Amino acid sequence: MTISEDALDRFRADIARLSEDRLGLAVSGGPDSMALLHLAAAAMPGRVEAATVDHGLRAAAEAEADLVARACSVLGVPHRTLTIDVPREASIQAAARRARYEALAAWCRDQGLPALATAHHADDQAETLLMRLGRGAGLSGLAGIRESRDLGGVRLIRPLLGWRRTELAAIVADVETVDDPSNVDSRYDRTRARALLASAREAVDVRRMAASATYLAEADAAFEWIVEEAIRSRVERLDDGPVLADLEDLPREVRRRILARLISESDSHVDGPTLEIAMARLEAGLIASVGDLKLSPGRRILIEKAPPRR
Repeated sequence: MTISEDALDRFRADIARLSEDRLGLAVSGGPDSMALLHLAAAAMPGRVEAATVDHGLRAAAEAEADLVARACSVLGVPHRTLTIDVPREASIQAAARRARYEALAAWCRDQGLPALATAHHADDQAETLLMRLGRGAGLSGLAGIRESRDLGGVRLIRPLLGWRRTELAAIVADVETVDDPSNVDSRYDRTRARALLASAREAVDVRRMAASATYLAEADAAFEWIVEEAIRSRVERLDDGPVLADLEDLPREVRRRILARLISESDSHVDGPTLEIAMARLEAGLIASVGDLKLSPGRRILIEKAPPRR
């Protein structure tokens, strides 16, 4: 199999924006991740290693990991299979995802790999945006799959977010790959979003949807910068624990983010609906409770531990 120089130059440019050192690759054996493997092996010889996660959820997983190991051997890429136990939770996919990333981050740290690349692409981004719109997500959620973020001290990167699924499939057209049966299981939100996008392909441009997620991510980053500045100038942390926050005249989204940040700093988890209820009470001049915290209204909102309940 020969990858065109244009494709390699494009991949090198994508990588150069995100990581210029040694790179870990998350390779499941599917067409997307196998394309990532072949691109990285050709564009960064001697600087990549690969890992495959066996979640222990499907009988075929061991054979799929062996397939990836054989491909890596041919390409001269070191490979390791990471076997994990997935907690049995209501959302098995969410639990598997958390366990997978924890295992991959630990592997990168053990190998001294500063970055981990996954094969998420433009179609994944469009599907994610559609799914989150359906769930009523805010700006941070609609920013979709981030191109880069911290993962337990390892830089998690997605160099293929500008690539289409069909482009990656063409790269590995002559390569043996595996198909995850969950990709066609209509019980999963992503499968339904994928089918909806496919049915609307004449009216929907996946690249433009993915670009919208990028613009939303940039807007989200701008809000975070504003929040940092506002916290520095408007938040006073008292010696005995309480916090005073002057949120007067700030845009509501900035106030919401500041409150979420201050609440989380006090070791109290807050979800979106709970935070909205608390903000509505404060705006009405009423005391609000979030976890074990009491929020008192005023020009400067007082956040403090609630007194013990009788």
